[in-house]
Amino acid sequence: MKKQVLMAVLPLMVWGCGDPTDADNDGVADGIRDPNNVSVVVPSTPKGTVSGQVLSTTLQPLADVTVAMTIGSQPTGKSATTDASGNFVMTDVPAAAQVLLTFSKGGYSTLRASSIVPAAAGTVPINNGNASFGPVTLTQLNSSLAVTVVTPQGRPAVGAKGVLEVDKAGSVILSNYDSVSSVVSKVYVEATADSNGILTFNGIPSGVELARLGGTYNLWIAPMDTNGDGVVDTGGYTKSYSGGSIVGTQATTLAQLNFSKPSGAGALAIEGGNVGSLKGDLDPFRNMVRPGEPIYVYFNQPVQPGSLIVRMTDEYAKETLAVTPQVNIGGYSATLTPSGSVQEGKEYNLALRAMSAEGSSSIDTKGFFVAGSSSSPPAITVSGNATFYDANSSGILEAGEVVVVNFNQPIKRSGTPVYVFFDGVDLNTSSTVVQGEWTPTNKSAVGFSLFSFEPQTFVPESGMYADPRPVFPPRASNYSSRYYFRYSSTGSGYKTFPSGSPVTLQLAFDFLSNPSGDVYESAWGTPLTTTIAANVTLVAVQPPTN
Repeated sequence: MKKQVLMAVLPLMVWGCGDPTDADNDGVADGIRDPNNVSVVVPSTPKGTVSGQVLSTTLQPLADVTVAMTIGSQPTGKSATTDASGNFVMTDVPAAAQVLLTFSKGGYSTLRASSIVPAAAGTVPINNGNASFGPVTLTQLNSSLAVTVVTPQGRPAVGAKGVLEVDKAGSVILSNYDSVSSVVSKVYVEATADSNGILTFNGIPSGVELARLGGTYNLWIAPMDTNGDGVVDTGGYTKSYSGGSIVGTQATTLAQLNFSKPSGAGALAIEGGNVGSLKGDLDPFRNMVRPGEPIYVYFNQPVQPGSLIVRMTDEYAKETLAVTPQVNIGGYSATLTPSGSVQEGKEYNLALRAMSAEGSSSIDTKGFFVAGSSSSPPAITVSGNATFYDANSSGILEAGEVVVVNFNQPIKRSGTPVYVFFDGVDLNTSSTVVQGEWTPTNKSAVGFSLFSFEPQTFVPESGMYADPRPVFPPRASNYSSRYYFRYSSTGSGYKTFPSGSPVTLQLAFDFLSNPSGDVYESAWGTPLTTTIAANVTLVAVQPPTN
C-alpha cells in the first residue's frame, strides 16, 4: 500500500559540477523540480519492540537480569539481559503479538508478566510500536522466617512439616497494556521443625521488602502425630502474615496446633485431613497422598466406629480397590489405609459414610486424591495404547469414531482445545493437506480437537458414554488422565486403520494460540507447552452403552 506524504527536502549539497544556486531561498537548487510526494512502503510483516527496566524494591537498577520472552504460540522466543541501568529492549517482535516475559536473576525472585505489542507497530519507522514492562521490581531471596510450632499441650511440635508461600515477591509498577492478574511472582519454601519445634524458612524476601510490595507470607502446617503413638492427633494449621507485621525484627512467630477434637460442632462434618476434597476443597495440592501413606480424616465430633464405611475406586470409578478404615481418638479421627498398591501419578476416588456418636446426624461425602508428592512432579507421558470405540464392530478405525489417549497423570484443560495430528500418514490419499495431517511448520493447520474424558463430568456424545455403570458416581476433580478426539467427524474418504495399527500422534500443545488462556496442566501445575509425539497402537474396543 502507498501513502502520499508531504515532505520537506533538505538542501542538496552537490549538483554535479559547480556551485548550485538557490535564489529564492526555498531550500531547493533553482531549476530542480519541487518534490510533492514520496512513496512509502509499509512493511509486510509489521514489527515492534518490547522494552522495560528491572529494579530492586528500593528502585535501584538490577543488571544482568535474564529476560526470556515467549511470543504467542511460536516455538522459539527471544531473550535479553539488563544493562547497568536495569534496562532491556528486544526488537523485531511481531505487531499485535501477546508476549510472556520471565524475569530471573540468581538470588532474586522470579517474575512472569504478559503484554501485547501494539497492533500499529511496523508503520514508518519500523519497530516504532512498543510494549512497555516496568519498572519491574524483584525481591532478594536473602532472608528467613522462623515459626515456633507447639502442640495443643504447649510442647515443641518436633518434626512438624510446613510450607511457606511468599506472595507477592515482585511487581510491575507500570505497564501500558498489562493488568494485575497477568503478573505472577511467588516463592515457595518447605521446612521441618527442629528439636525446639522451630520451622525455619530460608531463601525468602525480607519483611522489609515484602512490606514495600504489600505482600504476605502464607503458612501451612500439615497434620501430625504429636505424641508418637502412630496416630495423627492434631489437625493442620494455616495463617497469613503481612510483610509489614514483621518489618525490622523478623521476630519468631508462634503457631499453636489445634486439638483434633473440636467441640460444639453441631451436625457431623469433616474438619480436616490430607484429602481436602472430602470436604469440598478441590485444589490438587491439598489432595495428594504419597504411595504407602494413609489417608487421614478428622471429624468435628466422634463417629460410631461401626458406622464408618469407606469405598475406594480407580480414577474412572469402575474398579473397586480395597481400603481398611480405622477409627481413632474416641471417634474423632479415622485412618484409611489402601490395602493394594497405590501408583504414583494416578487419581483415585473415595466415598465415605459415617454416623455421629452424639446424635442422629450423619455424613455422606465423596472425594478424590492423586498419588504422589507435591514437591516431586513426574514427567508427563502418553500411554502406548490408544483405544477407539468400534461402533460397527468392524475392527477398523473409521471416520467419525472416537479415539482415546491416556496420560500417565491427571491433566486439566482450560480454553481452546489442542489439536491432534497423524504424523507421516496421507489421510485422504491426495496431495492436498487435510484436517489431521501433521505439518509441523504450519501452526495454522487444523487437527482433531482433544477433549477431557473425565467420566463424572462427561456428557454422552452420539450415544457414547464415558464408562458403563461406575461403582459409585464420584466427585468431579476437573482433572483426567483420559482424553479423546473424534477421527474426522466431517470428512469423507479418510484412511482407515485396522486394530493393532501402530501410528504416531502429534499432540501439538505449542500450537495453542493463546498461552495465557489456552492451558493444559497436570495436577502438579506442570504446563504442557511443547508438542508430544506419541507412538501408540490403535486398539478396537466396544463402546459402552449405559
